[in-house]
Amino acid sequence: MGALFLFGATASSAQITEIFHKKKPVDKSTGVDNNAQPDKILYDRAMDDVKHGRQEVGRLNMQTLINTYPDSEYLAKAKLAIADSYYKEGGTSNMALAVSGYKDFGVFFPFLPEATYAQMQVAMAHYKQMEKPDRDRTHARAAEEEFQTFLQKYPNDPLAPKAQQHLREVQEVLAEGDYRIGYYYYVKGDKRAAAARLLAVTNRYPLYSKSDRALWMMGDILEKSEHKEVAAAYYARIVKDYPLSSMVPEAKGRLKSFGAPVPQPDPNAVAWMTAEQNAPRPHTSLVKKPMALLSSGPTDELKVAATTGAPNMQPESDTFSPADILRPGGKFATGAGTGLVAVVTPGTPGSGETTAPAENVAPTAGETATPDAAAPPAATPEAPKDAASPAPAEVSPAASSAVASDAAAKTTPAADGAAEAPAGAKADAATAGTEAKSDSTSTDAKSGAADAAKSGDAPSSDPKKESSSKKKKGIHKLVPW
Repeated sequence: MGALFLFGATASSAQITEIFHKKKPVDKSTGVDNNAQPDKILYDRAMDDVKHGRQEVGRLNMQTLINTYPDSEYLAKAKLAIADSYYKEGGTSNMALAVSGYKDFGVFFPFLPEATYAQMQVAMAHYKQMEKPDRDRTHARAAEEEFQTFLQKYPNDPLAPKAQQHLREVQEVLAEGDYRIGYYYYVKGDKRAAAARLLAVTNRYPLYSKSDRALWMMGDILEKSEHKEVAAAYYARIVKDYPLSSMVPEAKGRLKSFGAPVPQPDPNAVAWMTAEQNAPRPHTSLVKKPMALLSSGPTDELKVAATTGAPNMQPESDTFSPADILRPGGKFATGAGTGLVAVVTPGTPGSGETTAPAENVAPTAGETATPDAAAPPAATPEAPKDAASPAPAEVSPAASSAVASDAAAKTTPAADGAAEAPAGAKADAATAGTEAKSDSTSTDAKSGAADAAKSGDAPSSDPKKESSSKKKKGIHKLVPW
């Protein structure tokens, strides 16, 4: 019995020793009979490091793979993994390196399926670095541009709905920044500065949650500036494009007071606003509200952003300046959310047609032409009645066109022999090129008339002789030395 008990005790201790002292697993990748490729082993090891938070070690192994095996099938994946490691690590400098890595991947491997993911990550890197609407907007503008690029290149990609929603949120942040500045100037009474900001909101961001208020302020600014016809266009947009807004009754009242027609609500706008009102919105708990106040990113704006509707796909462009708004002449920039600015006259509000500035428009019937537009008087081809008076020279068609161009450019009367330009203006060395040719032609015409008067004979009708004589005399006039 004692021997059996001793054997059982010995067996149990051996089992205990085997349990607590297991053999370490053998790394088969280093074995002699292993058929795995070395680049595959290096890639798997680097991905394992990145997965467990060892970003720098993983990037070092990835870079070793790229340098050692430039023809490896894992080359593209290694480049993308390096960019992902920077993105996961976070920080301003790492995000910049991640954006650079993703863009390089899109340039060198544009036809791989991962190219769409790389473009999406570029936009998301800027999206995560967005700040509040009243702060720096560099990343917000970059995120808008990158999301628009993604939707234009890959409209049918599975990531397109996510990119579209993020684009709505980014445009909500940008519109909120312009709205706050415009509202500030609107309260202070600076109409031009307020209109410059509110105009961008109403034109570029139709899905903005406060577009109806921006339209109301634009209409009020124009109404107080004695441009009621243009103001009616903004009030009409509230009734048509935002039919469920609380500003609709007041907008209708203003239109009726102007005598302008009240448009019917757009059925698509009614459906869109109904869907937005019924869309679920995230709520911040009382515990997280203090932390949201300390956050530098936009939190409230992302909650109220639109969830349906097509965002603006037009890039931002400075096609107008604040000086064009409320300037004399009654010209304003209006649009219907297209992102393009069109200057229209108060007589055709909302037409979207571009009209030329007042200084470039030809005078209509009944208007007095300016001196610049006045045509030179035509030369009379009749023979003089009195032989003592100098006879006008017969001017060739080329000379007459040159005289006409000279008179229109210098706004002086035609060369009829009545008056002569000052000598200092003719001897000016700066008058070269076209003006020199026109001056010589007009001077030759006068000299030919004087010669004809002295001789008492009519001037020669031979154009070759006349042109050669004019050239010689014109050269002596232009080159006195």
